[in-house]
Amino acid sequence: MNRNRLIEAFVSNLSTVIVHKILEKAIDKEEIASHYNKEIINSWEISKKYREKINPINRELPSHDIKEIKSKIISKVNIELNIRISRGYQNINLSLVEDFVNHALKDLNVV
Repeated sequence: MNRNRLIEAFVSNLSTVIVHKILEKAIDKEEIASHYNKEIINSWEISKKYREKINPINRELPSHDIKEIKSKIISKVNIELNIRISRGYQNINLSLVEDFVNHALKDLNVV
C-alpha cells in the first residue's frame, strides 16, 4: 500500500474513532454506548497500525502531512456528525471535534 493510501486509511479509521467518541458522549443508554465503545477500540487499534506504517512511530510526521491529516479528519467527522444530526440524533456537540482530534493525534504521536 502506498503512502497516500496509508494516510487515507489512517484518516478514515481515526475519523471513525472521533465520531463514535462524540456519539458515545451524546447518548445516555448504556447498551448503545457500549456498541460505540467497541467500535472506538477496534478503529483505534487499526489507526495505530496505519500510523506505524506511515513513518516511524517515534517521529512526528512532516508539518504538511499533519495539517492535511488534521483537516481531513475534522472535515470527515463534521460531515458524519451532521448526517447523524439530520437523521434525528440529539445532544451531539460539534464543538468537541477539534479537541478530540488534537488529543487523538497527540496520542498517536502525529503532532
